[in-house]
Amino acid sequence: MNILVTGACGFIGSHLVEELVRKGHKVKAFTYYNSRGSRGWLDNIDKRIIKEVNIISGDIRDNEFVNNNSKKIEVIFHLAALIGIPYSYHAPKSYLDTNVIGTYNVLNSSKMNNISKTIITSTSEVYGTAKSVPIFEEHSLNAQSPYAASKISADQLALSFYRSYNLPVTIIRPFNTFGPRQSTRAIIPTIITQILKNKKKIKLGNLSPTRDFTFVEDTVNGFIKTLKSNKINGQTINIGNNFEISIKDITKIMQKDFGYDFEIILDPKRVRKKNSEVFRLLASNKKAKKILNWKPKYTGVKGFKLGLKKTIEWFKGQKNLKDYISNSYSI
Repeated sequence: MNILVTGACGFIGSHLVEELVRKGHKVKAFTYYNSRGSRGWLDNIDKRIIKEVNIISGDIRDNEFVNNNSKKIEVIFHLAALIGIPYSYHAPKSYLDTNVIGTYNVLNSSKMNNISKTIITSTSEVYGTAKSVPIFEEHSLNAQSPYAASKISADQLALSFYRSYNLPVTIIRPFNTFGPRQSTRAIIPTIITQILKNKKKIKLGNLSPTRDFTFVEDTVNGFIKTLKSNKINGQTINIGNNFEISIKDITKIMQKDFGYDFEIILDPKRVRKKNSEVFRLLASNKKAKKILNWKPKYTGVKGFKLGLKKTIEWFKGQKNLKDYISNSYSI
C-alpha cells in the first residue's frame, strides 16, 4: 500500500514510519525542511528501514507542495503539527498556520487526489479538563490553550470535509503518548532527563493533574489498525489506556520502583495558568476496541511501569543527554 506520513520526523511519526515499513508498505515521509538537512528522528532509525523510505522535505503549510506529493497515494497519516503547549501561549498564530492551514492542505489534497483514507491526528487536549470520566468521543470540546484551539479547529475542518464532500476522513485522538524519542516538552522525559543528569533536586510544575498515558507502541498500533477497518469514515476515535495517573504518582514510581533519590522543587515557569490547566484526562477506549479491534498491551499500572522502564533505558543510551533538557513542558 502506498502511504504518506506527514510529521514523519517527529516522535510518533518516526515510530509509525518504522512499523509501516516492517509491515511491507511503501512509505513516503514528509519532513520539515531545514538548512541543516536534518530529518529529525528518521536519522536515528534502523538504516535497513530508512533506505526503504521515500523522504521528502518541505512545509505542510505549502498547498502546492502537499498536493503534488499526494498523487498516487492511497492513505495519508497526517501527524505534522506544532504541539508544545507552552509555546502556543507566545505564538498562537504559528499554531493556526501549521495545525489548521496544514490540515486544510492535507484535506484538500486528499479530495483532489482521491485518497482512499485520510487519518487526521488529534489530541486529548481538545476535551479540556474532564467533565465526566471516562471521556467518550462525544465529550464536549473545551480549548484551554491556543494549541488545543488549533487542534479543535483542525478536527472540525476534517469532519466538514467528510460531511460536505464525502471525503473518507478519520480522526484518531491519542491520549498522552510517551516513550523513546519524546522530547522534554513532555512531562515524563523531563522527569527522566533531570534525574539522569544526577540532579538531586528536579524542577517540576503542578503535580496534581492526572493523565491517561499511552505507550508509543500502542499508539502506533492504533494508527496501523485503521488500514484494515472499513467502519471508520467520519469517525473520531480515542486511543488511550483507560488508566490515569498523577504527575506526583509518577515521581513516586521513579523513587520506589526505580530507586532514584531526588527532591521536587516547584518551578513557577512550568505551571500553567489555572484556567488553562487541564486537570484530568481519562480515556474511554471502547470505540477503538469495537471499530479498530485495537487494545493496548501496556495496560494499567503494570503496563505503565514497563513502558516507563523502556523509556528510561532509551534515554540512558543517549550520548548527548544535555540536548534533551528543556525549561518547559506539557503533559
